[in-house]
Amino acid sequence: ALALPVVRDGWCAPEIVESACMQVGASRHPVVERFLNVGEQFIPNDIQLIAPERTFAIITGPNMAGKSTYIRQVALVQLLAQMGSFVPATQARLSIVDRIFTRIGAQDNLTRGESTFFVEMLETARILNQCTDQSLVIMDEVGRGTSTYDGMSLAWAIVEYLSGDGRARPLTLFATHYHELTALGERDVVHNLTMDVREIEQKVIFMHRVIEGAADRSYGIHVAQLAGLPREVIDRAQEKLQELEADDDRRKTDVMDRQRNRRKKSRSDEGQKLLFGDHPELN
Repeated sequence: ALALPVVRDGWCAPEIVESACMQVGASRHPVVERFLNVGEQFIPNDIQLIAPERTFAIITGPNMAGKSTYIRQVALVQLLAQMGSFVPATQARLSIVDRIFTRIGAQDNLTRGESTFFVEMLETARILNQCTDQSLVIMDEVGRGTSTYDGMSLAWAIVEYLSGDGRARPLTLFATHYHELTALGERDVVHNLTMDVREIEQKVIFMHRVIEGAADRSYGIHVAQLAGLPREVIDRAQEKLQELEADDDRRKTDVMDRQRNRRKKSRSDEGQKLLFGDHPELN
């Protein structure tokens, strides 16, 4: 069964190396590719995770753009290679991992009284407590099961932990809708990836291609429109989005103004101390 796709789909023999890395050219999802409609073509994507300088990738982008497919195919490429199989790619150079950890999807456990978010945190805790430098970690939308600020704070701390602040630094793919996390791309081992999206004549086209960089929009309303929500709901959502974005811009401006005023006051206070603070005739 594993020999057939080598000839039919052009799979390649992976090169196994000792140092932790995953360098794969034009990788594909073997199941999705196999069940495409006639005439459709799977869009391949590269994988570049290399220890010690590039071990963590934050992936942003809208729904339906291909984030979840991409991170799943990364796990499948690694799994197939460690089975001794050829892999769905044009070339592959990777190391053996001790475990493949995944935190993808979530559901509650009614029999144990565990909420969806609690199950998500249980799985995340297992990853953080058990992963090593030789592990592969795949995480999708961590923190989405709770409030925005709680979820984003947890996701931020998890990225920091897995990218150097914790007990291990595994090869990690972290898909998220929290665009604020892209600021962590300034860390040494973290880089940002996003899904290529084009806007042409007020239409959004998902290219399903992974590129360097960070997303600045989620296109959630566009996806809702594609799903068939009533026109009045879509229009109202657009109005509300504009209101919320305007409020957010005002808050950011207010914060920047307060920070600027504090810096000015601090410099003024320091100047006063230099002029008068230790003058013998004034003390």
